[in-house]
Amino acid sequence: KGQVDVCRSPWGTLNVTEAPCSLTDVMSEQLAKQLHEECNSFSSCPDVDLGLVGKQQDVDTSSDLMLAQMLQMEFDREFDTQLRREEKKFNGDSKVSISFENYRMVHPFEDSDSSEDEVDWQDTRHDPYRPEKPTTTPKKGFAGKGKNITTKHDEDVCGRKNTARMDNFAPEVHVGDGISMDLKLSNHVYNALKRHCQTEERRSARLHEKKEHSTAEQAVDSRTRLLMYKMVNVGTLENINGCISTGKESVVFHADGGSLQELVVPKECVLKVFKTTLNEFKNRDKYIKDDYRFKDRFSKLNPRKIIRLWAEKEMHNLVRMKKAGIPCPEVVMLKKHILVMSFIGQNQVPAPKLKEAVLSSDDMKKAYYQVLQMMKQLFEECNLVHADLSEYNMLWHDGQVWLIDVSQSVEPTHPHGLEFLFRDCRNVSTFFQKAGVAEAMNVYELFNTVSGQQVSSDSEADFLAQIEALEKMNEDHVQKRSKKIFASNCDDGPPLLNNDDD
Repeated sequence: KGQVDVCRSPWGTLNVTEAPCSLTDVMSEQLAKQLHEECNSFSSCPDVDLGLVGKQQDVDTSSDLMLAQMLQMEFDREFDTQLRREEKKFNGDSKVSISFENYRMVHPFEDSDSSEDEVDWQDTRHDPYRPEKPTTTPKKGFAGKGKNITTKHDEDVCGRKNTARMDNFAPEVHVGDGISMDLKLSNHVYNALKRHCQTEERRSARLHEKKEHSTAEQAVDSRTRLLMYKMVNVGTLENINGCISTGKESVVFHADGGSLQELVVPKECVLKVFKTTLNEFKNRDKYIKDDYRFKDRFSKLNPRKIIRLWAEKEMHNLVRMKKAGIPCPEVVMLKKHILVMSFIGQNQVPAPKLKEAVLSSDDMKKAYYQVLQMMKQLFEECNLVHADLSEYNMLWHDGQVWLIDVSQSVEPTHPHGLEFLFRDCRNVSTFFQKAGVAEAMNVYELFNTVSGQQVSSDSEADFLAQIEALEKMNEDHVQKRSKKIFASNCDDGPPLLNNDDD
């Protein structure tokens, strides 16, 4: 009688009734062949996951609740495995992945043994790649005995500890890998670095708001950037190419003109963005607060308002100069503190400044007489003084001189108008005399020629004293005249410019 081994089943013990067989049947070749085929059929079957049965051999399966929990655990595992496959297929190679962890059916008694869980060493205290910290002295304050004693005040120990403490500095401070280099910082150096880092941290926090709302060099703030985008969106400009010049008061960008029916836009334009901070040009108020056109609108407490007035002032001055026939950029439009003008140059290459232009002696002589004529026209016809005229604010293009940067230009009746004119004459005279123009007049002759005055003096101090006396007379005359003008104007706004001026 053959013995049959039956595996233990979670459903209980199986009662197998064995049929008796004779010795003849056992020795039968037909029966042996049949049993051989049955064994081959069992070995060819696919492997079945018997993990549940194998793992739970020692578990009491007499309770139906325990059996149900075991089955539910297997179902949850299969569901989680399929969910991970779906998550991997959904995310693919994307840098931004979506997690399906909230849909997992984790059994409360299951310990996560997934090999896909990665350990972030940066979030653990046992970072194998972290350099070893320097050894510290014991709590008693010293180590060793006799001559080999080392206290906590040892120079090398303190130096290594100070190097390790630099890791506690702000992330913006690049301290490097001083531990690997066995760097030793003295207490004096470490304390100086610590104070500097704390000062810079407070300073960056204090200036963070200011940097976001100010126009820096070769960059614009968010409000200015939005205005520039709107100009492109409405079609005023085709695109903005980049920065071509920076100065103490503005940043100049090159742009391609758009196509508008109601506005004639040149093919090449420039955007002069006035800086919204007054750090680099703090004395600009003296150029505008005494100008009768903007006197009542000037406010020293509102920088953005001053900047808009500054841009508007340059627009009005350019319009006056253009009507007088003086070569200068043509105003296209003004949007707050952004002034759009025609581009002086060709193919995105700006015209060189008179300081940088390489001119022959004849061209330099020609440029001198052009500048002299423009200064006369500016003073007599436009009733303006440039107030910052030099070889850096004059361009050479198409064989003639072009004037730029007239935002600080004032009228001769300004309390310091004649002083500004004298300064312009000194700059022009000095430049052309150094350039080798023999016909260039000295500063005194040039001032009298442009202004029409007859001021004579051998020393500059006496000459300036007479100019100040003339300015005082002009100021008294303007004050008497302004009372009559202000009485005739409306009280709800500043005095307006004449139509023939602008």
